[in-house]
Amino acid sequence: MTRTRRGYISNRHRTKIRLFASNFNGGHSRLTRSIIQQKIRALASAHRDRDGQKRKFRRLWVTRINAVIRENMISINYNRLINNIYKRQLLLNRKILAQIAILNRNCLYTISNNILNTTT
Repeated sequence: MTRTRRGYISNRHRTKIRLFASNFNGGHSRLTRSIIQQKIRALASAHRDRDGQKRKFRRLWVTRINAVIRENMISINYNRLINNIYKRQLLLNRKILAQIAILNRNCLYTISNNILNTTT
């Protein structure tokens, strides 16, 4: 039986896989079997870590808001601020509050003072 060279489709498939793994190190970017295993692992890790990324950003926003509030020595703490924002039904989530805290602290101070004055 004559030798058959593997065809166009298999080579195209391997090339497509190698493009995904072009920035991997060593044999993980050159050997087809290793590339397939690394691709599966990379995609699984990316899927798993999306939720972790959301948690990390929320922690960052909370930390930023809390830091700005403490720096100003406002008599309201983070917990009461968020609670009163929800009670007054303001459409400000933690992400927006953190951006306000970084870019325009005076605006955050006025928001917190207005909340403090209306609740007491």
